[in-house]
Amino acid sequence: MTTADSQPTSSAPSSSSTEIAWSDDARRAAFAQWLAVQAAAHGLDAASVRPASADASFRRYFRVDAADGSGRSLVIMDAPPSHEDCRPFVQVAGLLGTAGLNAPEVLAWDEAQGFLLLTDLGARTLLAELQAQDFSTREGLKAADTLYRGALDALIGLQKIDAQAQVPAYDRALLRRELDLFPEWYVARHCGVTLDAKQAEQLEKCFELILKTCEAQPAVLVHRDFHSRNLMVNVDGDATRPGILDFQDAVWGPVTYDVVSLLRDAYIEWDEAIQIDWAARYWERARKAGVPVQEDFGLFWRDLEWMGLQRHLKVLGIFARLSHRDGKDGYLKDLPLVWRYAHHVAMRYSVLTPLARLLEQLGDVKAEDGYTF
Repeated sequence: MTTADSQPTSSAPSSSSTEIAWSDDARRAAFAQWLAVQAAAHGLDAASVRPASADASFRRYFRVDAADGSGRSLVIMDAPPSHEDCRPFVQVAGLLGTAGLNAPEVLAWDEAQGFLLLTDLGARTLLAELQAQDFSTREGLKAADTLYRGALDALIGLQKIDAQAQVPAYDRALLRRELDLFPEWYVARHCGVTLDAKQAEQLEKCFELILKTCEAQPAVLVHRDFHSRNLMVNVDGDATRPGILDFQDAVWGPVTYDVVSLLRDAYIEWDEAIQIDWAARYWERARKAGVPVQEDFGLFWRDLEWMGLQRHLKVLGIFARLSHRDGKDGYLKDLPLVWRYAHHVAMRYSVLTPLARLLEQLGDVKAEDGYTF
């Protein structure tokens, strides 16, 4: 999972490309040479290049304006080949575009140097649009509902793509490696807790239950980071076609993964009644579209919760790792919401009680009230 601001999401004043920080002079020179060629081919103002966003990985993004003053812009991805493999991005972008989804089109790609020229999906994320709404009003809630319905419809379009042979499998081994980030980075490194033998055994049993439930789900194309920071508000105002970003880690895996990524987003929280309403609307439309969801909504919701638990335990580990290993402390402010998501599900299902108690020990909070199944 790359997480957070992983594609261009904010405008910045125009500045000279020489003001962009580079790791070495050789890469600066290579970029300048490549940009000159692209500027001539696509009618760009090379002097207008400015930062658009950074990524939780080694990727960076810049914007560049058209030279004709039309206001049109394109996006440049800087992805050093020694750290980033752009082939999955290019491949999945093609899959999404062919399916009619609103994803960046790759206009030019220097594979050897890791420079890509992309169409620009705009500068306003779904999260920014939501944060601008007043949810105490009917209009604000209606706007959010429209945006989420559009995002879920786009997700159904993504899930209908037959890409099993073209992306990696989201198999047990990968799911387990992700879960292992929780004890390694959140429990041990972030919380400074060493599990005793009993706690380790109980956590292992909970992990096995989670893996078993996730593995049993029908499989589709999974974006793997389908949330409010990776969805862009359509510049044409069409809520049914949100821009889709950060899809390079797509896999073939559990059908509920992207749904819960959106509804239980690490960056914005919704009441469970609203989550269920959106999930039910998605479920109805997905069934009609032939997406292999459970026939019974109750079972679908259970699958969604358990899949979300796997994701949120992973995210606790990833956010802790980003802070302690990579020095990116900005993600720590999002830990409490992710913790609440994980604790909520662990409390709801009695077989996960040991996990709930461990989370309480780590988070130093009291158990919340809630239904138990």
